Amino acid sequence: MTPTSLSRLLTPVRAIALGSLIWLAGFTPAFAVTDEEKAQTAVHMLDYVSVDYPEFVQNGEVLNPEEYEEQLEFATQSASLIAELPAVDQQAELLKQAEKLRQQILAKAAGEAVSATANSLRLAVIQAYKITVAPKDIPDLNRGAQLFGETCAACHGATGHGDGPLAKGLEPEPSNFHDQDRMRMRSIYGLYNTITLGVNGTPMQSYAQLPETDRWSLAFYVSTLRATGEQKTAGEQLWQQGRGKAELGNLKQLVMQAPAELETAGLADVQTYLAAQPSALQALAGNPLNISRSKLTATLESYREGDYASARQHAISAYLEGFELVENSLNNVDKALRLEVEREMMDLRSAIAKNASTDEITAQIAKINDLLDEADEKLGAGSLTGATAFVSSLLILLREGLEAILILAALSAFISKTGRRDALPYFHLGWIFAVVLGGVTWFVASYLLTISGAGREMTEGITALVAAAMLLYVGYWLHSKSHAHAWQQFISSHVTAALNKRTWWAIAGVSFLAVYRELFEVILFYQALWAQAGPEGQGAVVAGIVAAAVLLAILSWAILKYSVRLPLGKFFATTAGLLALLAVIFAGNGIAALQEAGVITAERVHFISAPLLGIHPTIQTLTAQGIVIALILAGMLLSREQEKR
Repeated sequence: MTPTSLSRLLTPVRAIALGSLIWLAGFTPAFAVTDEEKAQTAVHMLDYVSVDYPEFVQNGEVLNPEEYEEQLEFATQSASLIAELPAVDQQAELLKQAEKLRQQILAKAAGEAVSATANSLRLAVIQAYKITVAPKDIPDLNRGAQLFGETCAACHGATGHGDGPLAKGLEPEPSNFHDQDRMRMRSIYGLYNTITLGVNGTPMQSYAQLPETDRWSLAFYVSTLRATGEQKTAGEQLWQQGRGKAELGNLKQLVMQAPAELETAGLADVQTYLAAQPSALQALAGNPLNISRSKLTATLESYREGDYASARQHAISAYLEGFELVENSLNNVDKALRLEVEREMMDLRSAIAKNASTDEITAQIAKINDLLDEADEKLGAGSLTGATAFVSSLLILLREGLEAILILAALSAFISKTGRRDALPYFHLGWIFAVVLGGVTWFVASYLLTISGAGREMTEGITALVAAAMLLYVGYWLHSKSHAHAWQQFISSHVTAALNKRTWWAIAGVSFLAVYRELFEVILFYQALWAQAGPEGQGAVVAGIVAAAVLLAILSWAILKYSVRLPLGKFFATTAGLLALLAVIFAGNGIAALQEAGVITAERVHFISAPLLGIHPTIQTLTAQGIVIALILAGMLLSREQEKR
């Protein structure tokens, strides 16, 4: 009973003989195995090759002939298992890599090269056959310690030094989990695999009967036995500085890499700390930038697998579900950096759409991750100063609420100017219903369903384009009535009758649309800002909301007061101009939102970026705004011709 798996446990001939017999094709049904088990076993063997080969073959010389034969047999058996797996697009390439590994071993190639090939093939098999490689929940190391004492300590010793009471006479000897040279080569997933499958022909039996969560807890615990206090402290300090969040930001990344693979990047101590304190990843998950990192990792994995549609969707989510939620905060700290991140994320989506090479996608994602690290540092690793929290809060509501307030104020002034104050209840009903529905939407998104960033942008984009069309129509109508006699004629023949037919429900509709379009996004932005600000800065967030609300109220009052004092012609001309401007803004922002949702492609051009005016430097958004401007000019010319007639 020894999870010696976790070691180089194999007795050469016995392990090979028994292992080969179990997996050979045509074996009796009593030993039938599933395709997933075959894939897991191939991965398990490749893990052993990557760890053990460098120890027994050095400088082209075989130091242990029996172990060398074992490595060769494992490489051969891995290829056989891969050939028996269901056909997938990547299978031919996997077999080619397996043969390359076998030839390297036959040629007694350098240990570093063989390990690299074995690890590459191991990861490729995992990706091709969608093997589960990460725990579903944060492992419990206390439970792992308990299991180690119950199932492993008899052979491996209470402290994991391989000196348990049953260790004497075992062949091979139980592993010493404090052996830095060996354990630095073992990934947590490799340990989990050995615990699950055991090692044929050795005292290391399978513990597949344990629940999956227990096996992961045991694997995590064993991986920490070699760790020193200094390594954990150093790793914690690096983690708090933001190091390793892109490379080790989720459980899958943490368990799949051996410490030796992270040494070049200086992240081995970070992995040691996270293996001992995996709960640190839970806190990380709340940071929107880490959502972006996770989605970018998924983007690259999907792209390498040839699943370009999924890669594109992950790239879109990296922006919508992550970065977009902190862009207001970053904008107040470093606007140039915010714009650069947006541009690079857009370029990534374009590169995926153009089927760029994997190397190009890898380089682009690495560049974005560097920018996200810089953004994380600028934002204070998830916390904001009081001043930054206040300004961010103020600008969120001002930016998102300005368009709605302009429309509401113009509608209110129109109702007052025409003297039809009986339409006011319908006007107020529209925006009040929007507020209520926005609250319901927020509740559903927070507690009942998950509303994706793409869904949010789809809603915003479609409502923006509908609003732009409505504003164009209303603006044209107002411009056509800007001459006194035209207005008087309309009043006498249409307005009273129209209102008697309750067409003022259209006023309620515009009022609703203007508010609901922005409200849900505002709520999501404030959720992210609230978490970033922390308890110390949340008062500043509230103060920013209050200040923005006061400014918007003052703006509404000024528009209402001064617009109603304008002469009739100027009032309608001014209001028509305002609505036309808003139509241009809505058209640009609507197309941009659909681009962010992945519905419309985005081809970036060198042009200014002014989101407040709906100006985004892409061919699609600028073309849409150009069309709206052309329609406005055509409407003005048509109105003048009608007036002349």
